[in-house]
Amino acid sequence: MTPSPRKTRVQQIILASASPRREEILKKTGLHFRVVASNYHEEIDSAMNPRSLARLLSLKKAEAVAKRYKKALVIGADTFIVFKGRIIGKPHTKAEARRMLTMLNGKRHTVITGFTIIDGESGKKVSRSAETTVVLKKLTRREIEGYVKTGEPLDKAGAYAVQGIGAAIVSRIEGDYFNVMGLPFSKLVESLKGFGINIL
Repeated sequence: MTPSPRKTRVQQIILASASPRREEILKKTGLHFRVVASNYHEEIDSAMNPRSLARLLSLKKAEAVAKRYKKALVIGADTFIVFKGRIIGKPHTKAEARRMLTMLNGKRHTVITGFTIIDGESGKKVSRSAETTVVLKKLTRREIEGYVKTGEPLDKAGAYAVQGIGAAIVSRIEGDYFNVMGLPFSKLVESLKGFGINIL
């Protein structure tokens, strides 16, 4: 049953993301919100600390929407993977997905999500990040190819979707499962308290 969040004031809430996974996660709060895709074009700066980069990208995405909705509470987020110190984004072709999965095959990596909350009325901003460790199963070339053919790896950080058939290639998750999907639920709920929104 969807919870009924306690709010000290009524304010429009906007999720600055076109990700259906993030929308699904935010719905679990019971909050009423609308989705507005951010037009910010993200650029991954590999020289930056991954946690700082995740927070920065989420901030830029949230700011791009907050400029258009000046009285709303805007939530932005960005997710990527770090493997052996290297930042891994989303594959846009099957060839890229195949290379990413081959690289991560049977190995441990870190999923980092940065999220930002902006209160347009007060100007208050909070940016945080969360990390989750994921270990993929040891897959055969045939299994990798079979997963790539499903089309699911495309446009997913690290070339897999833990909430989909990609769950079959995950051996272990250490940390927030929802963070791997794209939005750390527990940290988000905790952060919303600072904006007068109490879920529980």
